[in-house]
Amino acid sequence: MIITRTPFRISFFGGGTDYPVYYKEKGGAVLNTTINKYCYISCRYLPPYFDNKYLIRYALREEVNSLSEIKHPSVRECLRFLNIGDGIEMVHTGDIPARSGIASSSSFTVGFLNALYALTGKMVTKRQLAREAIYIEQSILNENVGSQDQVSVAFGGMNKIEFGGDRNFYVTPITIKQDKLNSLQDSLMLFYTGLVRNASEIAGEQIKVSHSKKRELDLMMEMTDEAVNILNSENDSLDDFGRLLHESWKIKKDLTSMITNQKLDKIYEAGRGAGALGGKLLGAGGGGFFLFYVRPEDQNRVKEALKDLLYVPFHFENLGTQVIMYSTQDFY
Repeated sequence: MIITRTPFRISFFGGGTDYPVYYKEKGGAVLNTTINKYCYISCRYLPPYFDNKYLIRYALREEVNSLSEIKHPSVRECLRFLNIGDGIEMVHTGDIPARSGIASSSSFTVGFLNALYALTGKMVTKRQLAREAIYIEQSILNENVGSQDQVSVAFGGMNKIEFGGDRNFYVTPITIKQDKLNSLQDSLMLFYTGLVRNASEIAGEQIKVSHSKKRELDLMMEMTDEAVNILNSENDSLDDFGRLLHESWKIKKDLTSMITNQKLDKIYEAGRGAGALGGKLLGAGGGGFFLFYVRPEDQNRVKEALKDLLYVPFHFENLGTQVIMYSTQDFY
């Protein structure tokens, strides 16, 4: 039995520049971090006394005999990609709902690949897991996804991730003093809107307009360096980080009409009116989670203003995807 634990991520700056349609021409850069909310996958070879070859349990339960019958696209194509012919049982659980902008689909793909490699007795690097997850999602499944999620959840931690060049991506950990990191963490608030959305559809629309929105995407990428400079500054206050989030959100929400709507705009303005200096919808937009930067002394007022939403406390994490249980299995 193998159990993997793969974190979800929150993105700060540069989202949209991690789509190949943009970074293959101009390069891309994002700033994000993983958090202590996780995707768990348990995996084992299915014993022969089951009637089916594959037992796949997530939101649905699949009991099938052939690979092509598996409905879950990532499960099916990961098994095919690694050429695993034996029967498999897979169980998925997660701390946060799917389709909510925190990289749940990529956390699943990275975590499942990690579990399958462990099951076959192989140890691979986080870079390999990220690259293969990107390939499966973008080239095999043809999903409208960027490349930051797979890298972020594989490596873990707060990173500036650059895209382009021969190696596809470069990961630079953010190395700032612990008290400043704690200050940033203590100033961030996460609220679940309860709205689920089709991220691939929203991202597909953004991909279509990328060529006409190059200036906006250029500005969003430049803000990644600006945010890193704020973190590296001698100034103990990180309020400029929050204000920069606001400036970035103003650009992002105008990329396409699908990123936000009247209800989401009201939520954002309520948070800002109660004291948030800035914020954004995580992921492609359209629903999921709002991230706000709020000074600690203003956070009770923001909670009150957004009391109809679920407030989700979190902490940063820096381990990335891990095998947290490895137990050998008897063969029949």
